[in-house]
Amino acid sequence: MKPSIILITCDELRRDALSCYGGQAVQTPNLDRLAASGVRFDRAYTASPVCLPSRSSILTGLYPHNHRAYSNFRDCSLSPEIPNLYRQLGNNGYHTGHIGKCHYVPVPYSQTKHDQTQPGDAFRAHYLSLGMHDLILQDGKHNSLRFYDDYSTALDAAGYLSAYRDEAWKPANRKVFSFPGPAEWHPDSWVGRRAREYVDGYTDPAPLFLWVSFSGPHYPFDAPAAYLERVNEAHIGAGAYEEGEFDEPTRIHHASFHGPGGIDGAGSAPDRACKNYTDDYWHRLRRQYFANVALIDDQVGLLLASLERRFGDNTMIVFTTDHGELLGNHRLWGKNNCAYEDVWNVPLLLRYPGAEGGSDGIATDGVNGTDGAAGAAGAAGAAVHERVSLIDIAPTCLRAAGVEGAKTDGVDLREVIASGGRPHVICETSDYLAVSDGKHKLIHFRRGETRFVELFDLKRDPGEFRNVAQLPEYSAARAKLSGLIAELFVDTLLS
Repeated sequence: MKPSIILITCDELRRDALSCYGGQAVQTPNLDRLAASGVRFDRAYTASPVCLPSRSSILTGLYPHNHRAYSNFRDCSLSPEIPNLYRQLGNNGYHTGHIGKCHYVPVPYSQTKHDQTQPGDAFRAHYLSLGMHDLILQDGKHNSLRFYDDYSTALDAAGYLSAYRDEAWKPANRKVFSFPGPAEWHPDSWVGRRAREYVDGYTDPAPLFLWVSFSGPHYPFDAPAAYLERVNEAHIGAGAYEEGEFDEPTRIHHASFHGPGGIDGAGSAPDRACKNYTDDYWHRLRRQYFANVALIDDQVGLLLASLERRFGDNTMIVFTTDHGELLGNHRLWGKNNCAYEDVWNVPLLLRYPGAEGGSDGIATDGVNGTDGAAGAAGAAGAAVHERVSLIDIAPTCLRAAGVEGAKTDGVDLREVIASGGRPHVICETSDYLAVSDGKHKLIHFRRGETRFVELFDLKRDPGEFRNVAQLPEYSAARAKLSGLIAELFVDTLLS
C-alpha cells in the first residue's frame, strides 16, 4: 500500500535553534528523535527568503521564477494551473489536507486594520482551488489577526482574539510579548491540536497527504510565558555581528541598520533603525523565539504519536521550514532581502516508511559524527552533508507515492545525494537573486533604481560580514557565479 506522506513545516525557523543541529538554548527532544530515526540534512537551502515564494516552491518543486508566485507583496498568487502536490497526489489515489498556514496569496496589507479582523473567505477559496480536499486554516500569526480564518474565528469565540490583536500591534511591544491567553490557544498549540484530531479521526481508506504548517516561531515573538522556563539563559546569546559592517551605503542592509530600513525588524525599531535596539531587547526577543521552538517541539511530538497510532510505520515524514531568521545576527531580525546562511540554510529532516524509518538507501554519515560507512546506506539516525534544495521535496514525495513524469526543477533527494549534491543553490524573490557554490555567495538586489551587489567568501568569512564584490582578487569567483545565473535564466527563457 502506498505510504501516507506528512509534511510538517514551521515558519522562519533557524536550523541551529534545534538541539539535533547543535542548538543549546532549548532542547527539542521530539525533533531529535525524528532525526535519530531518519535523516538530517545539514546543507538544505530554501528557494526564497520569504514565505509565499518559498511555500509555493515546496509545493510545486519549481523555482519562484517558474511558478511565478515570487513575492509576498506583489499581485502574484500561486496559480491553480501550476501542478502541485495537492492535485498531483489527489489525482493518484491520495486524500489531501492542509492544517495551519498556507500563504499562497499576497496579503493586501494596505487594506488591513490593526483594530479589526476582516472577512477572509477569498483566501480560503483560492487555497481550496489548488486541489486540497480538506483545509483547517491558521494563515499565520499576523494574517489570522488581519483576516478571519478557522483559528481566529475560534479564538474570537473563546474570548481571546481582541487581546492577542492588541498585543501584536502595540508599538511599545516591538513584536515581543508573551501570548495573552491560555497556552493551548497559542496559534501553534491550536494547529498541533487540530492536526492530532484530524489524524486520530481519519477513516478514509486512501493514503493521506497532509501538510501541517505551524506559523511559529515567526514574529511576533509571542510564546506563552510558561515556555520561557524551558530556555537555557546561559545559551540565549546576543547574536553575532561585526562593528561597522554596514557603514558603507553600498551594503544591502545599510538602511535596515542605520534607518529608515525595510527589513522586518526595522519596522518596529526606534527611527526604523535596528541599531537602536537595546541589549535587553535582543535578549527578550531571542528568549521568546527559543521558547516558541520548545512549544512547537512539544506539538510535533504529540503529532508523531498520533501518526504512529493511526498509520503505523507506513508513513513518510518530512520536517522543514520556509526560511530562517536572523534573530539578532548582524544586529538585525527578520529575513527580507537576506541571503545570509541564517535565512537560507534551513533544517530538513526526513524519515522514510518502514519499521526503522531511516534513509531508504541514501548514503550518509552517522548523526553523531561516526562514520556510518561512507555511510551506512539505509541506516537511521544519519546526517547528509551534500547540498540540497527545498525544491527537491516535491519530487521526493511524488516518487514515494509512485507518481512518475511530473515536471519540476527539483530532483528526488536520493538522486541528488547519489550525484554528490547540488553544485550550487539559488535563492530568489522579487528584486533579489542569490547563488552559492558553497565557497562563495553572490547576491544581486534592487531597491527602486538602485542596485546592490554583494559577494561573500564563505570559507574565510563564514559570518558573512565583509562584502568582497569589488576586490580584484575575487573577480573570477564573481564571474563564475554570474555565469551560473545567466545559464539559469537562459535555460528558462529558451525552454
